[in-house]
Amino acid sequence: MAAIAVISSASLLLAGCSKAEDKNGGDAKSAGANAATKKMVNASDKKGGTVTYAMADAPESFDPGNTYYAFIYNFSRLYARPLMTFKPAPGEAGNELVPDLAASKGVPTDGGKTWTYKIREGVKYDDGTVVTSKDVKYAVERSNFARDVLSLGPNYFQQMLADPDKYKGPYKDKGDKGLASIQTPDDTTIVFKLKKAFADFDYLVSAPQTAPVPKAKDKGVDYTKSILSSGSYKFETYQEGKQVTLVRNPNWDAKTDPLRKQYPDKIVLNLKVNQATIDKDLLSGATHVDLAGRGVDTQTQAQLMSDPKKKANTDNTAGGRLVYTAINTKVAPFNNVECRKAVQYAVDKVSVQTAMGGSIRGDIASTVMPTDIKGYVKDDMYATPGGKGDAAKAKEHLKACGQEKGFKTVISARSDRQSEVDSATAIVEALKKVGIEASIKQYPSSKYFSDYAGVPKFTKKEGIGLMMMQWGSDWPTGYGFLQQIAHGEAIGQSGNTNLSELNDPAINKLLDDAIANTDEAARNAAYTEVDKKLMEQAVIVPLSYFKVLLYRSPNATNLVSTAAFSGQYDYLNIGTTK
Repeated sequence: MAAIAVISSASLLLAGCSKAEDKNGGDAKSAGANAATKKMVNASDKKGGTVTYAMADAPESFDPGNTYYAFIYNFSRLYARPLMTFKPAPGEAGNELVPDLAASKGVPTDGGKTWTYKIREGVKYDDGTVVTSKDVKYAVERSNFARDVLSLGPNYFQQMLADPDKYKGPYKDKGDKGLASIQTPDDTTIVFKLKKAFADFDYLVSAPQTAPVPKAKDKGVDYTKSILSSGSYKFETYQEGKQVTLVRNPNWDAKTDPLRKQYPDKIVLNLKVNQATIDKDLLSGATHVDLAGRGVDTQTQAQLMSDPKKKANTDNTAGGRLVYTAINTKVAPFNNVECRKAVQYAVDKVSVQTAMGGSIRGDIASTVMPTDIKGYVKDDMYATPGGKGDAAKAKEHLKACGQEKGFKTVISARSDRQSEVDSATAIVEALKKVGIEASIKQYPSSKYFSDYAGVPKFTKKEGIGLMMMQWGSDWPTGYGFLQQIAHGEAIGQSGNTNLSELNDPAINKLLDDAIANTDEAARNAAYTEVDKKLMEQAVIVPLSYFKVLLYRSPNATNLVSTAAFSGQYDYLNIGTTK
């Protein structure tokens, strides 16, 4: 997750123009480097054709209620409409929240503890049935209160709603009423009752967990294979781990949807394609978008940077993301803060940056919050000469934690992310210099959180003390970035993203009090303090403030690189010239 408000011109979205009459950015072949971070590139209202996506692995799930990767948050909006979403606009302008399934933003009452939404009338699923507020209520219930079945999404609602302890989830609940804290007085009204005020609630309901799911069509974990669409496209074919094809939803009505344009006839997603092949096909135009949005590999990067014409078709942007190593506080000897501090000093961040592809892939980091998240304050608690590590200080802390002779541990990384494996290798080499012997274990992205790094029982059993991680904000505030990786209540038995398993009362209270505070400046100050405390606890080793290097396929239209989805292109209205 993803992760993701500056007002941008509505013409970027609503006044599409043909390639011949391009008023927003011109031909993708001549727009210039980073053009899509500033304006829509190759804007066109041309309809027809097939837009092709590709991915090196396969998503954990296409189920909008059972996913936490930013690229599926982005992609799922083609077939699943959350209450709110982010405006398809470039850069920071993409952080502007706009109503999607909801007719307008939420109306807070009771001091921000009650939020009411009206959904748009006349929205239909691809089978012709009408979407109701009860379907939104059920979607939240299944995604947050059946963690033994659907464990991959965030658990914000479970933490925030007023009565979760009394509710066993829709698959175990014998009645039909569901949560009393979500009320549907009529088919177009939904009311959320919270334990306490929650200033970011409009952001929270932008998650695909609020995309409607009719109870009668739900198949639990297998719903991913037969999703009922409320968006502009529906599933035509689903070949697990191979290919997914979307076609136009015949019951989608533009009158009920001011955001989607339904440009291509078909959308094809090819899965488990070698990254080098994806890059080659992007350059040739055979593939329009790399779904994961992590950018080209290092070999392709070198090719692009050495050719001015190719470089002019690239977008190098941040997006509220941090690359880091999580230190598992439940795996000895990292239950001792001094051992964690030893790792902080031992890591050579310059070598990690080089392994990732150099400065174009991000600046060296020293804080948990990235520079483009409100609440960020420059600091470097574990500064080392030139950012290359300090073996002497690392050994001092090893001695302080009773591990003067060093120890063995395991570091996890995602097998289909070569730069992540290379970064882990660089960390292994740095740790070796101070007597820490780390071995790398690789796991696929599609199962990284559901089966491996995100499963506390597994990490303890395997002795995984260090975990490679990349995190983007769920929404562009300090709370949206920090809560799911720092709050004790975010720890889950599967799909866990608080990989350090930190449950610090002071940090929990800072986050809880901040989100209930109506003073934005006070909230941001609290997030700065949380960042400081996380570094004091030494549970996260910040490596780089990640930047992505995307290549604009020559046949793709309507490309905008948005901060809302970690710098990825906004997938809502991409079309094709062919």
